[in-house]
Amino acid sequence: MKPLLFLLLTLVLFYANVALHKRYPRIWLTPAIATSAVLIAVVQLSSTPFPVYFGDTRWLSWLLGPATVAFALPIYQYRELVKEHWLALSLGSVAGIVASLGSTLLLDRLLGLHGSMAQSLLARSVSTPFALEATRHLGGSAQLTGVFVIITGLFGILLGQVLLARLPLRMRIARGAPYGAAAHGFGLSKARSIGPQEGAVASLTMIFSGVLMVLLAPLLGHILTSA
Repeated sequence: MKPLLFLLLTLVLFYANVALHKRYPRIWLTPAIATSAVLIAVVQLSSTPFPVYFGDTRWLSWLLGPATVAFALPIYQYRELVKEHWLALSLGSVAGIVASLGSTLLLDRLLGLHGSMAQSLLARSVSTPFALEATRHLGGSAQLTGVFVIITGLFGILLGQVLLARLPLRMRIARGAPYGAAAHGFGLSKARSIGPQEGAVASLTMIFSGVLMVLLAPLLGHILTSA
């Protein structure tokens, strides 16, 4: 296929999916799910190697860094809300990281995951730029980590909608924080669709969780290497 054709195809499919999801808000039409499924089918049916697709769309991956930094804007806009609930948000982010690491170690025991597979799973609950940096210290595979981050985000928004709809949560920070702490960028997108304050809180917990994971990664990597 012609150079950059996959980039155009990805953008067209995504924005078409966004418009379709607004008109028919079904879970299976969520852009992160439907667009990914269609692109996977196109790549497979056209027998296109993944490096070719990635080469065409590398600019989208590059934008992850600036996009993550831009998430600080809603935090600034709702800084009074953050100041008021900083302790609860901080503890919630820490709890999210602990739960993520604990569940990964449990999966390691139950499924017999070892080596690169287990190490790549550790950073799956934070956004991609943070996860890739953490994986460098953990000794995992950047490619596997990227896949696990996407899968975690998709399950996070799908299960999050079901679970949060059944929990008696009234405060906006309680509805936004879990999305940012457990489902990173996908969760942030969902939280922003609920409301601006939920989006701001999700931004904060996502960034805090990512920074915490990067800071912990060298220690975790040392522990894994010594074990």
